[in-house]
Parts: sequence; structure tokens; C-alpha cells
Amino acid sequence: MSGSILLGIFWHFVGAASAACFYAPFKQVKNWSWETMWSLGGFFSWIILPWTVSYLLLPDFWAYYGSFSFATLMPVFLFGAMWGIGNINYGLTMRYLGMSLGIGIAIGVTLIIGTLMTPVLQGKFDLLLTTSGGQMTLLGVAVAVVGVGIVSYAGLLKERALGIQAEEFDLKKGLILAVMCGIFSAGMSFAMDAAKPMHQAAEQVGVSPLYVALPSYVVIMGGGAIVNLGFCFVRLAVKSNLSIKADLSVAKKLLITNALFSILGGAMWYFQFFFYAWGHANVPEQYGYMSWMLHMSFYVLCGGIVGLLLKEWIGVGRKPVRILCLGCLVIILAANIVGMGMAS
Repeated sequence: MSGSILLGIFWHFVGAASAACFYAPFKQVKNWSWETMWSLGGFFSWIILPWTVSYLLLPDFWAYYGSFSFATLMPVFLFGAMWGIGNINYGLTMRYLGMSLGIGIAIGVTLIIGTLMTPVLQGKFDLLLTTSGGQMTLLGVAVAVVGVGIVSYAGLLKERALGIQAEEFDLKKGLILAVMCGIFSAGMSFAMDAAKPMHQAAEQVGVSPLYVALPSYVVIMGGGAIVNLGFCFVRLAVKSNLSIKADLSVAKKLLITNALFSILGGAMWYFQFFFYAWGHANVPEQYGYMSWMLHMSFYVLCGGIVGLLLKEWIGVGRKPVRILCLGCLVIILAANIVGMGMAS
């Protein structure tokens, strides 16, 4: 396995670690509605940071975006909006299925669809079936799905041991939302593929190969921002028990603390894709679609590791922890299989 591929896998792990930890600052927010907290964090994650980073990278910010036709930008934007819908469904899935079952189904679906639909859309799916490298990557995807399932099962045992239940458990509704979340969340993978002309243009104006994907985030996350912020603002306007005015009327010290924690959570959410771009840049171009598989499987892996480090598994017994560790090892094995497939 080449050093570049190993580096790509490493950066995908770093990005996934940021994703696994991003909600920790949000948990420190007090006396604010979820909508206000999510909107402020999202504003920095989907608008402020992508625009700022791109402005610093590009020699002529406006000329770069003005060089693309509507036909080039629109699919990138719409796939970003598709990813944004997946974000909303993700939260609803947790509501009706609980964290472990919801994550297992949603991540499993988006891992498969986001990884395999890209070569299908490119008309290259036959390469997965007829080449040794393609067959290895398919095996890696299958092993990753098994690993995600094992970790999710461990989480389900943990929730049962601790007496944790979904807010409004509804298996039928939850399963529908989980599948929808998995499908729509794969929009980020599709958006990255559709944004290749933007990556190439960024490289042509002197942007380092490590950073060429970042300017496309202005468009991708712009689509996601409109969906997420629109959803939050509508809820704040319609729901009588939700009010921005009430959220902003808390004590000044708490107001500042809440704002800082929300911004930190949003920044960590953005940096998962910052490092995703670094990992993607080190993956061989013909296997670019595998970036999504690495990111999503590492997301589950890092979530398990973070839970252990934060001592969330204390008191659940040995069996769930052993199953969690087994699932983590299976995901690591999947990453190695994919790495060997890309190197062959």
C-alpha cells in the first residue's frame, strides 16, 4: 500500500474523528432551543467557514465562481441540498429509533449508496466487478457494513443496559426515515463527484491539490444550508413554544457561552469535510468514490472510541464493550481491504 493511500486513509480518519466529536460542544448549550443552536452552528459551518477558507485560497474569489456555467453549478448545489435533507432526517431517525439502531441503519444505507452509486452514475460499475482492485473495494464495503452493524448492535445493548429509549419509538416511521436519511445523506458523495470541474479549475489557478475540493464547499454546503436553516427558521416561526427572542433573552454570560459552544460545534462539523478533502486528494482518482465509504465507516469507529474515552460505556457490562471492540476491529479491517484494493 503506497504512502499516499495510507495518508488518504489517515486524513479520512481525522475528519471522521471531528465528525464524531462535533456534537459535544452542543451538549454544553443551556436554555436554548435546538433550532437556534443548530442554526448558529450551521451558519458558521455551512456559510462562514466555506466562504472564508475559499476566499483565502483563491487568487480571485468572484472570478473563480463566475467562470462556471449554471449547468455546472446546479447539480453541485442540488446534491448539497440533498445532503442537507439527509441531515434533517438524521435527527428525526434518532428520535424514533434511538441512537444505535438509527445510526446503524442510516450510516449503513448511506455508506452503500454513497459509495456504489457514484461509479454507477459514471458508467464504471463494471470495473468493480471485473478488476481485482474493484473486487477488493467491494469486499471492503461489505466488511465495513458488517462492522457498522456490529458497532450498532453493541450500542443497542448499551442503551438497553442503561435503560435509554428513543424519545418516541416508532419502528415503522423510524425505518422509513433511516432509509431516507441514508439515501439523501449520500448527496455529499454525489456532490463531490459533480464538483470535479470545480476542483480542476481550482488547481489551474494555483490551489494546492490538498485544497482543490474546498472551494466547491461554498456551493455544496450552500445547498445544505438553505435546507437546514430554512427548516429551523420555519419551526421557530410556527411553533409557539420556540422563540429566538426567548433564547436571546438569557443572561449575557450564558448567551456568550452558548454562542461560543454552538460556533465550536459548527466549526468541528465543517472540519470533518476539510480533512475529507485532504483524504480525497490522496485517494487514486479512479477510486475517489471510496472516500465516502472510508469517511462513514470511520465516523462509526470514532464514535465508538469517543464513547469509550468519555466513559459512556461504564456500567453496561463486558459483553457490549467486547462487541464494540470487535466491530471497531472489523471497520479497521475494512479500511485495510479498501487500501489494498486501491493499491492493486
